[in-house]
Amino acid sequence: MSDDPTFGFDTLQIHAGARPDPATGARQTPIYQSTAYVFRDADHAAALFNLQEVGYIYSRLTNPTVAVLQERIATLEGGVGAVCCSSGHAAQIMALFPLMGPGKNVVASTRLYGGTVTQFSQTIKRFGWSATFVDFDDLEAVKAAINDDTRAVFCESIANPGGYITDLDAISAISDAAGIPLIVDNTSATPYLCRPFDHGATLVVHSTTKYLTGNGTVTGGCVVDSGKFDWTASGKFPSMSEPEPAYHGLKFHETFGPLAFTFHSIAIGLRDLGMTMNPQGAHYTLMGIETLSLRMQRHVENAIKVASWLENDPRVDYVTYAGLPSSPYYDRVASICPKGAGGLFTFALKGGYDSCVKFVDAVELFSHVANLGDTRSLIIHSASTTHRQLTPEQQAAAGAAPNVVRVSIGIEDADDLIADLDQALAKATS
Repeated sequence: MSDDPTFGFDTLQIHAGARPDPATGARQTPIYQSTAYVFRDADHAAALFNLQEVGYIYSRLTNPTVAVLQERIATLEGGVGAVCCSSGHAAQIMALFPLMGPGKNVVASTRLYGGTVTQFSQTIKRFGWSATFVDFDDLEAVKAAINDDTRAVFCESIANPGGYITDLDAISAISDAAGIPLIVDNTSATPYLCRPFDHGATLVVHSTTKYLTGNGTVTGGCVVDSGKFDWTASGKFPSMSEPEPAYHGLKFHETFGPLAFTFHSIAIGLRDLGMTMNPQGAHYTLMGIETLSLRMQRHVENAIKVASWLENDPRVDYVTYAGLPSSPYYDRVASICPKGAGGLFTFALKGGYDSCVKFVDAVELFSHVANLGDTRSLIIHSASTTHRQLTPEQQAAAGAAPNVVRVSIGIEDADDLIADLDQALAKATS
């Protein structure tokens, strides 16, 4: 079938990018476990390597199974193209790689996954890049943080760990005025709950490990391009606008138009960084996406029920779920995430750090793991694990203070989840 955007989400999540295998008629996308692909002749090989023809060369660059996944995610997000890679962290570097250079910076939200804060505050310094972290609820501070060397603005649609919802419309207006791209990590929301391109984003990144796959089996990442950014307007993005020496002076934006970023990420990013997604991992994610809408509906239903119960429990200090009327982000749900606030949030125990540690040790149905977005309900104490490398001030800004526990609500029976939390709270606060 064609990837007609007039098809409904439930149809596209099953069919987009996929066609019966022409060799065998196989209806499910095969796992093309092949390193390389035979060229028709020498001219065909030369055309592929010179970017004059689209096709398969070597699986570090392109693979038929991965290509189906890329097309499916791009279609669901409303983008023109996508590039899958080995992890969500890889996707973040892939997104920044064509934009940045020594001395350039990215303005990033303080409310990010702890690993992203570490990657942006420490690791990217080795490339000569830097990050300025700002509270994205303070729009004037975001504007003030952008300078002549800023090359991107970065945030999460639903922030991990607290489930805070970013005002994407306001942030994209700021990035547009500055002439720089807005990159949105849409991992926690997925395109079922939020489509950042509809709110002005330029690029979307995913850890496909999480909700898109949904079964905790493989790691993966994806960068999706809106195709709407003018890479030549400001002269700030020479990788896209200037001649590329490795391809005989080809100019990506001039040659590929809306697909410039996607082609650059494959021809340069995957070629040289090698952050490749393996075809079996892509296969697992494709199967997961087929039930994405069904799972996200249940994640949201369960999260509302569990969060409401926790908010009324005297042993709990507060709950951060944006789907609760008490949340300061509640009014954003209708405009940014109209189908629900997701399944991720935190809550604080009145007993502080010690109670949190006892609590995560006492759960039985919840799994104590460093992951989210699984069909199973998951729990972690962020301050001692995923956000451990951060300073106390950074932990508090990210919503991962020492008295806070993060939960990723699964699709089990909500009453069973509440019963498990109840017995664990009793042990943690006795």
